[in-house]
Amino acid sequence: MIAASATMCLPVLAQKPVAIPRIGLLWIESGGDSIVLAAFREGLRAKGYVDGINIRIDTQSLVDRYDRLAEAADRLVNQKVDVIVSYGTTATLAARKATSTIPIVMVTGADPVKLGLVANLAKPGGNVTGVTFVSLELIGKRLQILKEVVPGIQRIGVLFNPASATEVTNIKIWEAAARTLNMEVQRVEIRLQSEIDNVISEVGRQRVEALAVVTSTMFIANQKQIVAAIAKTRLPAVYGSSDDTDAGGLISYGPNVADGFHRAARYVDKILKGAKPADTPFEQPTKFELAVNLKTARALGITIPSSILLRADKVIE
Repeated sequence: MIAASATMCLPVLAQKPVAIPRIGLLWIESGGDSIVLAAFREGLRAKGYVDGINIRIDTQSLVDRYDRLAEAADRLVNQKVDVIVSYGTTATLAARKATSTIPIVMVTGADPVKLGLVANLAKPGGNVTGVTFVSLELIGKRLQILKEVVPGIQRIGVLFNPASATEVTNIKIWEAAARTLNMEVQRVEIRLQSEIDNVISEVGRQRVEALAVVTSTMFIANQKQIVAAIAKTRLPAVYGSSDDTDAGGLISYGPNVADGFHRAARYVDKILKGAKPADTPFEQPTKFELAVNLKTARALGITIPSSILLRADKVIE
């Protein structure tokens, strides 16, 4: 009895709780569950991850301005997240500056090799891997499509954010591509979400005949607002993703951004299971989508050429 009593008096050793992996997200976000954020969560669910159960998604470093990304990246590093998922060049550069050890899964339209982030796409060699859309190569194609839809245009307004790490350089590529099509570019700078309506309204009163929207993460975060503001100008516009035409944009050509975030979720899964970013090749899109919104075309009084409709991957009635 004494032995039994002694045994009963022994403290029950508490089991050490299993640490839940923390994924830190770093990009421009306007608030709410955006297309990219929803796509990333969806991708994780497809791999069996449930936020708050077997993974924790930290959204505190989703900010509304480029100049806040560096501080947000430092915050994620100080919090010792297990993986950082970055969207866009500015966010990825901020993350890479903040850490050389925490794995970074990037989603970007730029070339990570040219940015100096990795040695090459097949064997990155550092702590960065992910998905690249190589969107710069698509600029000329977007302008060609726009001119095919509206043959007479000569002056086009290109919306870009000069606070981005790459957009000031990229606008020169737009200008060069426009010159080959006998078009002239008017630069339209939008730095903050609060400027979107006024700037687009003003450019609509100027002598531009069409608009092009750069695939900026800030613009994607405020996609619905930008599409609605452009609709009020009654100017035809070309965008970089079918998500934009889904939101009411006239025409778009480019990769499926939501799919890119599904794939980013797969990278996170691989890393949590032991894969090293240094040895994990980047993925590039194998297909670019041409999407047309016929409802918007009718509202603008534009007849979409059959040559475009026959090539379109998505036609929104």
